[in-house]
Amino acid sequence: MNKLKNKLVLLPFFMASISLVLLLIFNIFQPNINERKYLSFENDIKNKNIELVYFTNEPYIDVKLTNGTIYKTENPRITTFKEDLLKDGVSVSESPLYTIPTITLAIIFVSSTAILLFMLIKKNPRRSKALFSVDSIDLTPIEKNHMNFDAMAGNEEAKESVKDLVDFLKSPEKYNFYGARMPKGVILYGEPGTGKTLLAKAVAGEAGVPFYAMSGSDFIQVYVGVGASRIRQLFKKARSHGKAVIFIDEIDAIGKHRDGGKNGGSDERDQTLNALLTEMSGFNDKEGIIVIAATNRLDMLDSALLRPGRFDRHIEITLPDINARKNIIKLHLENKPTKNINIDSLAQKTAYFSGAKLESLVNEAAILACKNSSEFIDDSHLDMAYSIVVAGHEKIDRSNIRSIDKCITAYHEAGHALLSLKLLPEEVVSKVTIIPSTKGAGGYTMSIPQDNQYQNKDYIKRRIMILLAGRAAEDLIFGSDYITTGAYGDLKESTKMVTNMLTSFGMGKSLGLLTLAELNSINYNADSNIINEGKEILNSLYNDAKKILSENMKSLEKLADELLIKETIHYDDILNILEN
Repeated sequence: MNKLKNKLVLLPFFMASISLVLLLIFNIFQPNINERKYLSFENDIKNKNIELVYFTNEPYIDVKLTNGTIYKTENPRITTFKEDLLKDGVSVSESPLYTIPTITLAIIFVSSTAILLFMLIKKNPRRSKALFSVDSIDLTPIEKNHMNFDAMAGNEEAKESVKDLVDFLKSPEKYNFYGARMPKGVILYGEPGTGKTLLAKAVAGEAGVPFYAMSGSDFIQVYVGVGASRIRQLFKKARSHGKAVIFIDEIDAIGKHRDGGKNGGSDERDQTLNALLTEMSGFNDKEGIIVIAATNRLDMLDSALLRPGRFDRHIEITLPDINARKNIIKLHLENKPTKNINIDSLAQKTAYFSGAKLESLVNEAAILACKNSSEFIDDSHLDMAYSIVVAGHEKIDRSNIRSIDKCITAYHEAGHALLSLKLLPEEVVSKVTIIPSTKGAGGYTMSIPQDNQYQNKDYIKRRIMILLAGRAAEDLIFGSDYITTGAYGDLKESTKMVTNMLTSFGMGKSLGLLTLAELNSINYNADSNIINEGKEILNSLYNDAKKILSENMKSLEKLADELLIKETIHYDDILNILEN
């Protein structure tokens, strides 16, 4: 039946094509109409030889004689020209001269084209709606979803939190017996790349129901009311399946705190959010439709979204711990040719990596192994990939780097490495290099942080001192008048850390236990005491860093000299240098 329909579509296509070709042939090869002088035209009028004049605004007019001959002459463009012709008994047509074959072919072409368009639109209703409706949206669900919890490593607590949703979608009558109501909505929140989308897809895959994946930006349009219409279309389509999982990524695009009618109640985002709230309130507990949303900023969402009966279950998707990282790495290495890979060591040094970043690391190692035509992916590829993911590719052509710049970079990075060993000996300095990278760094010191659930005030201060150690080393060796811009990133990060200490963590005197974010919500303007206190803390930590470096000047010089010779040194090299 479908083959027959496809063949029928070809018929109007061929008709339109043939008629178009014939029209072109007629226009190109039709005989030229003779041209006569206007005086000859006036004589024909006097002699009553003219049957019809095709009077248009063109420079020439066509004249048909009583014997059937057609010629053209100049258009006099006289106001009374048509009236004079009619008085002389000559018929006048204000349309151009068309031959019967031309008219016939034009009719066939237009008709065939219209029939072809009609058949194509009827064949694909969704596309036809998209042609004529501004609020149309692609609502094609993923029906055959093979994603499940086994294909998703890490986040065991989050998976446990949604297993009852899967059970409800499979057998809702069991929960009805106990009078239990499943959450209508689930909010997944956490750092980017931690697996929020994967978890939502796994819920639908485990339950075997259609999965609708949307983004909050899909509902935001210039035209007011379009977003709300799209929300209604989405829920209507989901209800047609009986059971479904609707996933809305980046829901903060439509779910931010409403402005209380400051825009006159016509704001497109507010209307879209109202439509979402209305649809979720209208759910029947037995419908079997679950809405899962993801966001990186839970604090930005409107309270109406987060209340019970809407998104009443909030699940944090955290960065993977060391055991989760091991499982994620094993999962991504599963179908790849590998040999001699120390997964424990790799999991240890990838602290604070998200699942997406770990996948990127393994993929980068696979690309490197392929480029080198290696038989297996091994630790050397993963170490190189680790450096690329964290710091970028090393620059190949370094001939333009001046020796003085290399010397400054060597002391800068030696300062970071030395202070890291002194202040945080439990964090391994895995690599120090003075080779510039494609991410803009002149060199970098790579240390492996420990998996800590919390960071205390002493740790943050030590971390700030390590950040400031590069500039402090430049200050000690080259003098305060010759410090460089190389510490820009370090100063930016240390400023961020000390600001968080004072304004978010309650570790300062200016605000005490108050947080600046809450004070801003009540329009409190913080005074300059916070800046002054932050400045004092950074200056004090900078002086402490300089003091430690000056007390260990020989070690600093040894590290810098070794960097100038080798360009890159590792943890064992650093220990040998300092021991000798």
